[in-house]
Amino acid sequence: MAVLINKAMIEIPPKLADEPGSARIPGSAGIPAGENAHKGWYSRKYLPHFDQPGLVQSITFRLYDSVPESVIGKWRAELGILEDVGRDLGAPREIELRKRIASYEDAGHGECWLRDERLAALVENALLHFDSQRYRLIAWCIMPNHVHALIETWERWPLAGVLHSWKSFTASEANKLLGRTGSFWFREYHDRFIRDENHFARAVAYIEQNPVKAGLVKAAHDWKFGSARILAGEPRSPGSPGSAGIPAGEPPRSKTPKTPG
Repeated sequence: MAVLINKAMIEIPPKLADEPGSARIPGSAGIPAGENAHKGWYSRKYLPHFDQPGLVQSITFRLYDSVPESVIGKWRAELGILEDVGRDLGAPREIELRKRIASYEDAGHGECWLRDERLAALVENALLHFDSQRYRLIAWCIMPNHVHALIETWERWPLAGVLHSWKSFTASEANKLLGRTGSFWFREYHDRFIRDENHFARAVAYIEQNPVKAGLVKAAHDWKFGSARILAGEPRSPGSPGSAGIPAGEPPRSKTPKTPG
């Protein structure tokens, strides 16, 4: 797969190159515009996050029951990961933990509500909706119980706000379609900023090949809800016009009852 990228568009935060990686969105209804500042490194007592405009971020978020906290707690104890603050995400034990979580997700545990094409389309549409307006969507994949996205973050739209917009809107609409109430998404998400050209290429390949790795399809472009199907053969560049190969202004391919955020 050909991947084009302007190295200048992938900014490694100064002095951080070796560091580990109800209301709607800021500036929208419910949150004062003054709360849309990017936070840099921060933690909400679970996973560390890094938020800075102009970065390319690989993001994963999952359904609330896809990986039970008891299972993650057992793995953390086995690996000696006892603290949430100050974690080095590049450490071997952190890498092993991420591998275990990814394998567990791909095994299809939990209700896997995103197997329902109505819900998969709902989530994909939410990702596409603000592409080229609040962030640049580069690659994505809606798996049965989790979601991968690669985006370039933009000024005035902090990563946490983008995730909140996606998750709050889709959770509300999905619960309506399922006739249920309660948690839909797991409260946290994983983000990792892209460090260089090779990292970018690996991230795109990982996201788009996930359905193949999980044994769901033979070829990435056969997966219905992902960028591989739409952008097969297209070069990827965080700085190219029209975002992920989708011309600016082109409507999402599926429609939802409302618009997020």
